[in-house]
Formats: sequence, structure tokens, C-alpha cells
Amino acid sequence: MLCEPFLTSRSESGWDIPMLAWRAEAPLLAVGSAPLGGGIGVRGWVLNATVPMSYDRDDPAAHLAELAHGLELDGPGVGLLTGVDVTEVVRRTDGGVRVWATVGLGTPVWAAAPEPAPPAASEPARPAQHVGTVNIVAYVPVRLGDAALVNAVATATEAKAQAIWELGLPATGTPTDAVTVLCPADGDPAPYGGPRSAWGAPLARAVHAAVRSGGAGTVVPWSDRRAG
Repeated sequence: MLCEPFLTSRSESGWDIPMLAWRAEAPLLAVGSAPLGGGIGVRGWVLNATVPMSYDRDDPAAHLAELAHGLELDGPGVGLLTGVDVTEVVRRTDGGVRVWATVGLGTPVWAAAPEPAPPAASEPARPAQHVGTVNIVAYVPVRLGDAALVNAVATATEAKAQAIWELGLPATGTPTDAVTVLCPADGDPAPYGGPRSAWGAPLARAVHAAVRSGGAGTVVPWSDRRAG
């Protein structure tokens, strides 16, 4: 079981920057695209950490490992970063599936966008982008087979894209979205994770509801919120 996350913070440059952390009651099987602990493997915790929009570190996995160590999150885990204030996490459940999403849609893009033209030498620097990351953490209460885990990530992504389209944005997501799906590491593995499967269907509904709710309001970047 993945417990409800606890909210904490870290001090950087005189600011208290929020973080969400989940601890598993027992090690869970996870799949995802997180910078720390991505891929498929057994994980014991998840961390979703807010960073200022000025964030410029090029070692996010190492940074997340440092943050996890400071919270005494031991062993292998999953770490995500976002410019969204993680105190605004949206929770949804459906048929035993639990989803938590932090939703920033300030940089919406089509997945299959044309290749951008290279900037001219005299072109001025582009303004800083608005917050644009959707991080999804999902827990399915039964063991999923490896193929079903991969399919579950696709299902969650499709549900996210559906919610974004319904919000009226011409986009499928943002350039930095991440998805993590966790399930028990033991038990008879369910073979499917698609949107019409026994566990993919409630996963899709929960992700869709969370992203649609989280994206319905105006999300202010954490650094802008502090400045205001």
C-alpha cells in the first residue's frame, strides 16, 4: 500500500520550499519516467519536490537523492521535480486506484510538434516560460505484469491528454511531464493495463479527473507566488 503523502519543506536561499513524500508500507513495483528511480523496479518511496522557476541544476537525479536523504527516505525510490507548488496536489480515487497529480499547464505542447527553426544570431533571448509540468503518481492495488505496467503509463498519459484537450488547450501535455505507476510487488500479475482493462479503466478515470481538476484553475509558479 502507498500511504497518503506527507507535506514537508526544505530551506533554500532563505525560503521554505515545499515537498511531498510518500512511503510505502512494503516495497512496491514501480514503472515511470521520473528522473530518479525511473524505469521498472522495486521502490520504497516517492518524492515530488517543488523547485523555483530559476532552477538550473543539470543533475536532477543527484539533487533528488540529496533531498530524499535529508528526509530519511532510504533505499531505492522515485523522485520528481516540478515548478508547481506541490501543496496544491489533487487527489482522486476510482475503484481502488489512487492518483495524486500536481498540474502546471503554462507550457502546453503537442507531442508531435514540428521541429522548431533555429534562432537567428540576432534574435533576443526568449522570456522565461511559465510553469509547465504535470507530475502523476498512481497506485494500483494489484500486481501488474511488466507489459501491463508499461500499458498503464500509456493509459495514464492518454487520460492526461484527454483532460488537457477538454480544458480547451491545443496540447497533449508539457515538455517535462512525468508519470509513475506503483503496485504490489507480489501476487498473480494482471496482464493488461489498457483503458478498457479491469485496472486500466479506473486508472484512466482517476488520472483524467485529477488533471482536469488541477488544470481548471490558474497555476502560479512557486517562485512567482513567493515574490507576490
